[in-house]
Amino acid sequence: MSIARKIKRALRGNVTLGAATLEAGRRARVALRLRRERARLEGVEKNGVAARARLARDFERMSDAELLAHFRARAAPRFFQGFDEAAEAVAREEARALSREEFTETLEEAREIVDRHAWPLLGYGVLEFGEQVDWLREPVSGARWPLEFHCDVRLTRGDGSDVRLLWELNRLGHLLTLARAYTLTRDETFAQEFFAQLESWRAQNPTGFGPNWACAMEVSLRALNLLASFQLLRRSPALDPRRLTALLALFDEHGRHVRRNLEFSYIATGNHYLSDVAGLLWLGVCLPELRDAAGWRAFALRELLREMDKQVLPDGADCEASTGYHRFVTELFLYSFILCRANGIEIDEAHWQKLRSMLEYVRAYLRPDRRAPLAGDTDNGRALALSRRAADEHAYLLAVGAALFREPRFKIEERAPEELFWLLGASGVETYARLETANANSASSKIFKDAGVCVLRANDLYLLLSASGAGLGGRGAHGHNDALSVEVAACGVSFVADPGTYVYTADTHARQLFRSTAFHSTVEIDMREQNTIAPDTPFLTGNEARPRILSFACEGNSERVAAVHQGYERLDAGAITHTRTIVFDKRRRFWIIEDDFRGAGAHRFDFRFHAAPGRECVVRDASTVEIADRASGARLLIASLSSIEGATLEPRHASRDYGSRVETVAARWTLRAPAPLRARWLLLPVCAGEDARARLELIERLSDFGF
Repeated sequence: MSIARKIKRALRGNVTLGAATLEAGRRARVALRLRRERARLEGVEKNGVAARARLARDFERMSDAELLAHFRARAAPRFFQGFDEAAEAVAREEARALSREEFTETLEEAREIVDRHAWPLLGYGVLEFGEQVDWLREPVSGARWPLEFHCDVRLTRGDGSDVRLLWELNRLGHLLTLARAYTLTRDETFAQEFFAQLESWRAQNPTGFGPNWACAMEVSLRALNLLASFQLLRRSPALDPRRLTALLALFDEHGRHVRRNLEFSYIATGNHYLSDVAGLLWLGVCLPELRDAAGWRAFALRELLREMDKQVLPDGADCEASTGYHRFVTELFLYSFILCRANGIEIDEAHWQKLRSMLEYVRAYLRPDRRAPLAGDTDNGRALALSRRAADEHAYLLAVGAALFREPRFKIEERAPEELFWLLGASGVETYARLETANANSASSKIFKDAGVCVLRANDLYLLLSASGAGLGGRGAHGHNDALSVEVAACGVSFVADPGTYVYTADTHARQLFRSTAFHSTVEIDMREQNTIAPDTPFLTGNEARPRILSFACEGNSERVAAVHQGYERLDAGAITHTRTIVFDKRRRFWIIEDDFRGAGAHRFDFRFHAAPGRECVVRDASTVEIADRASGARLLIASLSSIEGATLEPRHASRDYGSRVETVAARWTLRAPAPLRARWLLLPVCAGEDARARLELIERLSDFGF
């Protein structure tokens, strides 16, 4: 890559000269530090020096046996309440958040890990890893990474491999499944398997070498899972003095590596740096026996709160233009705040309220079916693997928030999720049970101007309009080209949905498609992208579109929102500004979309609506498409009100979980016309048992609606 291109890439988005200057100095210091780190680690490997934890003064004089006795007996620091209560609560049948089904699933999954070395990864289902797990081998493509110094590791290789999948394996979330199963049964088989796999991992991954040390975020997330597992296994007979010594050394190495290799930048920080500081905070809080723990804790708490101020927008949304990453970031803050509270670490009220605003955002964007729209990138990332969750399951966050804030509006499901028990214990479950359950359809329409999101909803009707932009201050990383796209649900059914993500680097062509304008329910002009994207930069986007919400108004049973983007002001045939206005008639149950194109020149306009997975689509006539859910009998009719004909169905894919995809279709109308241009669309839901003919007669009387 040329120097000019590197500079342009680094300075994309909203970057001040001062930030650029500071960043240049930081990168020079990092280069020097990496040279020193390389020399030290290569010396350690060459001389075969056994790593030992650097313990605080009161603990370094203890023998290994005394240290083990200390960890088995200690009552502080505290971890999450359910971790301390689990065994007794199960024995007394008080863990009401753990249904018999969840209890059985945990044990079955743990036995599969022990018996077959098989466990689920992301959207790939259950994978088998053989008698000896190869921690450097990506399990789907079979590609294997070398043990190079961590900053030399080539993560994107162009051979069909996916380091995201390798990293998921090495986050070691499945070891927490073993630890949970041990706690629920006291079966030492699970504890023995945990330590055997951890010793295998350590032998294959010398500190600072290979792909599993190449990203500080991954080191931090692995530390979170291991800390949680250690809390559950610290009294197991399988934990002997030798294993404790090795485990403490591993924790120390993780913390020191993260502290040396923080993913900080003066230009922008995102979920990676947040994960780094969360890992340091947890290590510092949970392991005061380590010499550096106090420093990690003080530094990380300060940075965690600073990052909340930077990364969480004023209206509560994460700054990366992705609902999937909003879930992940909310977990990091939510779990970290609970851990701090359990240990008497004060967090000011303003930051607690910002955390609450993040949950309010989740409450607003969840569909009536309690599932989340998958806007922007979604890679199923979790802060802590307390249960298996699909990428669009976000409601469990609200349940934890309901008990934490005693907020009944967040309780949209009667039964408490498993996470609530592990995080807040039996008292949290009891608090949740005492709250009145809110109707999941009781949420009202809401606008989030900072996030660029508007949700128009009433009862079972739901439409989300996205004007989120590239994300991360215009730098783009996990946002898609979905400006002015819509997601639509009605009658308890998702009809028009974002296609999701599928994969990152394993298939660069698919990566390009899933984040393209043509894969979203918006308008593509002259077959161009709203923001510039390229296959060789899978995590970069341009910032040409700059969408924003113009207005939101509510009058009686009618609501109206308008948004605009500028991504087509650079077209060769003439600049175009696209404004989309949506009118929601709550009483008569429909939406009207008006697309207004201001500008000049003749253009090709492709209007698309991407059907949700599992829906059947048919072209009813030249201007009308029906999207149907055969199981319920519900339908959504999408009709042109501007005499645009030639409706067709295009083959598409959708991905509900990272690595999985299914076939679906998009309804498309193509028009070649000069600008300025205006096009109108009717979105008309027909629930099971409704008279479709009577509903369709509305199309003939739209002039009565004052649009």
